[in-house]
Amino acid sequence: MKKTFRILTINPGSTSTKIALFENENRVFEEVLRHRPEEISRFKGTLDQYQWRKDVVLEALKRHGVDLGTLDAVVGRGGLLPPLESGTYRVNQEMLDYLRNPNRERTHPSDLGAMIAYEIASPLGIPAFIVDPVSVDEFDPLARISGLPEIERKSLSHALNLKAMARRAAKDLGREYHEVNLVVTHMGGGISVSAHRKGRMIDVNQALDGTGPFSPERAGGLPVGDVLRLAYSGKYTYEQLFRRITKEGGLLAHLGTNDAREVERRIEAGDRKAALVYKAMAYQIAKEIGGMATTLKGDVDAVVLTGGLAHSKMLVGWIKERTEWIAPVLVYPGEDELLSMAQGALRVLTGKEAAKEFSIAARK
Repeated sequence: MKKTFRILTINPGSTSTKIALFENENRVFEEVLRHRPEEISRFKGTLDQYQWRKDVVLEALKRHGVDLGTLDAVVGRGGLLPPLESGTYRVNQEMLDYLRNPNRERTHPSDLGAMIAYEIASPLGIPAFIVDPVSVDEFDPLARISGLPEIERKSLSHALNLKAMARRAAKDLGREYHEVNLVVTHMGGGISVSAHRKGRMIDVNQALDGTGPFSPERAGGLPVGDVLRLAYSGKYTYEQLFRRITKEGGLLAHLGTNDAREVERRIEAGDRKAALVYKAMAYQIAKEIGGMATTLKGDVDAVVLTGGLAHSKMLVGWIKERTEWIAPVLVYPGEDELLSMAQGALRVLTGKEAAKEFSIAARK
């Protein structure tokens, strides 16, 4: 078997496209391709950006002197797909058709990752993959039930980083992922708190726009009655209120900034309101971790904190004060989605895992 695999990873976001080339797990180069607001605003919707984003990626690869013929696989960030089991999926025509459907309820720039990866890989005769998209769903049946039959609890989370850090934690514990129980929390612009039982993510708060702790930008769980009163107050359109809850809530709504570093500077300068709000966010994160521990019946091998906010010693310290009684707390600051994507492809290329096939029919 080939010992070194060259893997290109592509992660389109709202204001940038991140790319990296790996040889196995070793990063050859990485670049963040920034997109100015005026560039994005030229396009009516996400799907319209496809050709432009692809051209930007190809230009960057040319600038770095990448010979596409030396690649063994291309990995795109998984987008807003239907609920899927965790794993590395081969990009197939059915997945592309789904992502290209302009009538889908929601789209996201990450949808473009699979498309760009496929268009680069296909002429080369090499596979294109996605790894652990946000729609990874391994819920127990109990976890799906809400208080209304019309509304089912959904698994939408930072699955790529949650799964990658769960594997890292298991390794640091001297065990395999399928042998441990973990509560893993990704803390970034949104916050996902997840329960992992023997290799499956059996529960997670709906971090995209629903439940759980408030975050730098998201309102988190809110009293439904109060939300309904706001919705019918005449102060907001649907779009305005949705944006306030998902992009203008949390720290931003309370303090006018989504930058935790700025919040901490204010706290150190004696700002009591900043301290109260920031500590309340830590309180809510810790409370959600405790809730996830109950889904594992208290049998927790480690609590894992990751994401950009895990760099904050202040925030992490407050969370640890309330959660260390559950299990040892492991802290992995930041996130490395590009490496996680390459690792997912590498597990397939080396035969450790089989690539999964996307099929809507198979889910029904």
